[in-house]
Amino acid sequence: MSQASRALAYAFETGMLGAPISNGQRAFFLRAEDPPFGGIDCEQSFRPDFLKLNQATPRIEQGSWPLGLVLLTKHKEENFANIARGWALLADGGTLVCAGANDDGAASLEKHVAKAFGLADSLQKFHCRTFCLIKGDKAPPPYWRGLAGLQPVSDSSWRSTPGIFAWDKIDDGSALLAAHLPDDLLGYVGDFGCGWGYLSREVLARATGIQHIDLIDAEHLALDAAKVNVTDPRASFHWLDLPSEKAPHTYDVIICNPPFHTGRASTPALGQQVIEAASHALRPGGRFYMVANRGLPYEATLKANFASFETLIDNNKFRVSRAIR
Repeated sequence: MSQASRALAYAFETGMLGAPISNGQRAFFLRAEDPPFGGIDCEQSFRPDFLKLNQATPRIEQGSWPLGLVLLTKHKEENFANIARGWALLADGGTLVCAGANDDGAASLEKHVAKAFGLADSLQKFHCRTFCLIKGDKAPPPYWRGLAGLQPVSDSSWRSTPGIFAWDKIDDGSALLAAHLPDDLLGYVGDFGCGWGYLSREVLARATGIQHIDLIDAEHLALDAAKVNVTDPRASFHWLDLPSEKAPHTYDVIICNPPFHTGRASTPALGQQVIEAASHALRPGGRFYMVANRGLPYEATLKANFASFETLIDNNKFRVSRAIR
């Protein structure tokens, strides 16, 4: 359980809202972790956290709840979007309770919310801020409401949304990998950690020998955007946590910009686990193309899991590698 979840639970246990909430109170919880009481409709779009919950959905689309909870993330725009969505899901007069870590900018966000709505209550605990608002006449700023949907990116032929890695631009590492992928890719291809679909669309446009491509990501928000960006009939989309769940096919080629962040911390082990998953999902002789920050310790993982590997380009910031199973 994160510190923000602990702070949220503490707020309810101590009756921050004026009286303790009874078990079974009807409520929703965006970016849910362990709910502070029973009977909550949980939304969690990040697959590893979703799998830890007894019952959840990747997206709550509509409703009219008397109470809503929002667990804040490190992404300011995502928090704006989730607060706007939470406000829309509340019944008139309903209460929205938000909790986030100070290190993630929760104090600054609290000031934005106070200016937009006014606050009903606030609490500091566990290096976190917990605050609540009552749904009245004041609506979220239009900018916040707009962030709750897909946004144009780059040349406006792409769509993305807050809460995804590099949501508002083409990532430099992915662009470098795309520039060094060959045109002779054939057969079944996997895009491991596909994000909003940039690499898949680029490779499908060039490699006519591709029969099928699986876009796989642990973030459901990423797949929602990827489905809009990649409309080629050869593409399919899979919400999976690759370190713990098996890929849907055995592949001739896998392309990958591996994730290495969990929460605020950099965790190269996550990228290493995705590399290992790629080696298990490739047929013998299959090719693995990867880009990563050059300082990340992935060479030992490539050596341990592939017959051979080589560096295609190193620009002192990113390294593109090709490995053979």
